[in-house]
Amino acid sequence: MSGTLYLVPTPIGNLGDISRRCAETLASADFIAAEDTRVSLKLLNHLEIKKPLVSYHEHNKKESGPRILERLLAGENCALVTDAGCPAISDPGEDLVRLCAQAGVPVCAIPGPCAAITALSVSALATGRFAFEGFLPAQKKERRARLDRLKTEERTMIFYEAPHRLRETLGELLEAFGPERPISLCRELTKLHEEILRLTLGEAVARYTENEPRGEYVLVLAGAEQRAEAVSLEHAAAMVRDLTDSGVRTKDAVRQVAEETGVAKNALYAAVVNG
Repeated sequence: MSGTLYLVPTPIGNLGDISRRCAETLASADFIAAEDTRVSLKLLNHLEIKKPLVSYHEHNKKESGPRILERLLAGENCALVTDAGCPAISDPGEDLVRLCAQAGVPVCAIPGPCAAITALSVSALATGRFAFEGFLPAQKKERRARLDRLKTEERTMIFYEAPHRLRETLGELLEAFGPERPISLCRELTKLHEEILRLTLGEAVARYTENEPRGEYVLVLAGAEQRAEAVSLEHAAAMVRDLTDSGVRTKDAVRQVAEETGVAKNALYAAVVNG
């Protein structure tokens, strides 16, 4: 019988955010797969837990993943952790989860810290529907293409960004979405110097032209305004007839409906007269 892969979220800044269940899972696992064993060792020392650590990250996942899977298939339990936050979210852990799913190995996710959800909750932007974009592509051409596809996205968008790329990213967001688009910049979440800035993209670019970006950022960007559904010429003409039947002059009714629907006034008038 195979073991289980446990996805164990780790604090995104404040070690006090580790839950009892997360700590118990780390303590009971046969071994821990970590993005950076040095970072994870600090957490384990804080929890007074001693467990074998293996390295699993973006640059060794093709070799390390199958080795971890082999141990799971042999009956060992593994706790997967990332440096901060939830494993498998914008993280190579998704590949290990896929390997386990294909091999029939159980995967159990333990609830816990996630920078994207933490930032969204304090952004003061719409939270009912959102699109998590993680880190934008490193190549400028791919990054621009991604942003072009997002120009009409109506959901709130969430991005991760490092301080050394923040200025460039804000400039590209400004170019794609315009200076008036609201954005919340969440810096160093749960840490001593946590900062939440609710600005427009124009204001954000100006701020970081004058100030050096510091710390890790989550950018929460407002979605595009919902577009009104297109009204057909026939439907607009029917709206005009409803108004004229109630006593409104045809000319006034055409003007009113044209303003409400965006249908061209001349074409609407012709459709009413000739209909």
